[in-house]
This record gives sequence, C-alpha cells and structure tokens, in this order.
Amino acid sequence: MLKFRSTQPELMDDLDASGPVINQTLRELDTINRFLGGNRLSIQGLQKIVKGHEDMEIVVADLGCGGGEMMKLMADWGKKNGYTLKFIGIDANEHIIEYAKSHCSEYPEISFMPLNIFSKEFNEIKFDIIHSSLFTHHFTDEELIELFSKFKQQARLGIIMNDLHRHWFAYFSIKIITYLFSKSKMVRNDACLSVARAFKKSELSKILNKAGLEQFSLNWKWAFRWKMVYISPAPFNL
Repeated sequence: MLKFRSTQPELMDDLDASGPVINQTLRELDTINRFLGGNRLSIQGLQKIVKGHEDMEIVVADLGCGGGEMMKLMADWGKKNGYTLKFIGIDANEHIIEYAKSHCSEYPEISFMPLNIFSKEFNEIKFDIIHSSLFTHHFTDEELIELFSKFKQQARLGIIMNDLHRHWFAYFSIKIITYLFSKSKMVRNDACLSVARAFKKSELSKILNKAGLEQFSLNWKWAFRWKMVYISPAPFNL
C-alpha cells in the first residue's frame, strides 16, 4: 500500500460535479489548508519569485483554483508588501468557477477563466507566474512531464507547486480527521485518496527533470507537503 502512486480517480475529477456538495467541499478544503498550514508554502514560493520585481505588475495563474482562497491570501500578501499582483484563477469545472467568482467578489485583481489546461486556448496564454496547490497529484507522471515542460515556456518568472507527500501517516491521519469532522462526501472520499495519488521526492524530481526544469528547489514541509519553486534563469517578454 502506498508504494506506488494510485491511479484511482477522485470524485473531484468529475468536471460536471456541481451543487451543494461542491460548495461544501470547497469550504472544507479551505479550512483544511488553513489548519494544516499548506497555504503558507505558496506564499513563501511567491515571495521568492517576485523578489526584485517590485516595480512591475505581475500576473499569476492559479491552476485548479478551487474557491479562490489561495489567490485572496496571495493578493493580501502582495498589497501588504508593496507588489502589484493580478490573478487568473483557472479551473476546468465551470461550477467551481462560479463559486469562486462569488467567493472572490471583493478582490478586483482576481479574475477567472474556465479552461482545461490541456486545451489549445490555455497553451497559448503566457503568465508571469504559474501556481498550483493540491493540483498536480490529479495527473499521471506522463501528463505532468508534458505539463511542466509547457509551464516552463508559459511562465516568464517562474513556477510554484504545492502538493502532498505520499506517506502512511498522512493517509491515515486525514482519513480519521475527515471521517470525524467532514460533512462532505467528496472530502471524505477524496482526502486520503489524494495522498495515495501524491508523490515521493524521487518521483517528483524525476518528473521535473524530464520536463526540463533546471535548478528547481524541492522541499518537504509540514504537514506532509512538497514545495517546489522554479525561477526562470532568463525571463522572457510577455
């Protein structure tokens, strides 16, 4: 068990999922990320990439944006620290996008695009930074190699990836926590499955190397998270 990445699909993978279960799931995921400290890893990655770019407007794409909570936190951090940041939340589920628009309505710097990241339309867009949190584990190794190789060409300044470490303690801990406290069938099903679909360090390193990312940093952080930051050695013009 957990020796290899699971290929079992999650309920969240259904791009037509909608209704109260989606709203409840997104609210609970925000709570879990706050409680387990996952959000700060993305802020740390953002801080590392934008350093030295205080005088420019920086466009950040948040892939698999969910309810948009992470973009709100990044926006607050940017305003507090003197950066001009704009965000584009991208999710293939239009029902999630509609929820996120409402959740982020007080943040004019946040906009949304209902796009599949494998689509031609997405591939033609360039950003300053591409960020994802709890997103990459939804894809196979081969898909991730393809995606990261494209992200390298799309992200002018760099890439931030925040995702899970596949470990027995993380698996059983989140299974117990969600069994006791979650009201969402989707969260109870997907939480431990997300861990089973997640990564060992050697697996992630192999994926990133095959995608052609050089000199990325990959660090383990509590609670059972990987923080990957890639800074472009030669930023290109958008």
